[in-house]
Amino acid sequence: MARKPEKKTKVVETTGHEWDGITELDNPMPRWWLWTFYLTIIWGIGYMIAYPAWPMINGATPGLLGYSSRAEVAKDIATVDAANAPLNDKIVSLDLAAIAGDAEVGNYAVSAGGAVFRTFCIQCHGSGAAGSVGYPNLRDDDWLWGGDIETIYTTISHGIRADEDEDTRLSEMPVFGDDYLSKEEIAQAAQFVLSLTGRATDETLLEAGAVVFEDNCSACHGVDGTGDINVGAPNLADAIWLYGSDLASVTDTITNSRAGVMPAWSAVGRLNEAQLRQVTVYVHELGGGE
Repeated sequence: MARKPEKKTKVVETTGHEWDGITELDNPMPRWWLWTFYLTIIWGIGYMIAYPAWPMINGATPGLLGYSSRAEVAKDIATVDAANAPLNDKIVSLDLAAIAGDAEVGNYAVSAGGAVFRTFCIQCHGSGAAGSVGYPNLRDDDWLWGGDIETIYTTISHGIRADEDEDTRLSEMPVFGDDYLSKEEIAQAAQFVLSLTGRATDETLLEAGAVVFEDNCSACHGVDGTGDINVGAPNLADAIWLYGSDLASVTDTITNSRAGVMPAWSAVGRLNEAQLRQVTVYVHELGGGE
């Protein structure tokens, strides 16, 4: 009988890698995987030609289709602005005090003002508008320059000590530690200021501190320390402290003064008139204000 031909076994080379006697065979990759891989390369090249892809010195390559995500967003913003234009025009035309109570634009003004606040104001005043050390709480009734809606609008528009605005709020507390008052007089004044809210720790200095305060501080803060919104002088007798109420903080304030800065939001490129009015209404509706 004729013998059956022996079936030849295909020998597959190895990659040369071996682990515990187990070798890795160098089998070719499946053709479907190779073709898929080649197609992704072709697709990637086509994408780089059609769409912005390669970063250059002044921007990415524009691509043959001229697509721009920025242009797409700008188009969406323009559409929304066009839809809201009648509401914004009415907000600008109304008296500030009448905006919140207007049935057509009241809720829109508060909502849009909240968006403005969360974009530009929370960095200093906090997401809840409660402020922090050096940044006023906008939810209470303690306002350096007054908290009625017209005054809030003026403060937002022109800022505090904003060099770019001639109508900015300006107040200047002397640096009493610059050879103006002695350390002993500053210590006496600090104890008197703390006593206005029942916080004094050394009553032996109060009598002398009252004299120092009357001679140097009462012109702005008043004899009773209740402040003056006409010059931005804070009320020192209400236990609401912008820079801290402990002895060290009060002493530092008297010695070195304070001069916080708030931008003038009416400056070109910041907020338009409608946005200024929206955020004014929002701040006034937070629960503080006057």
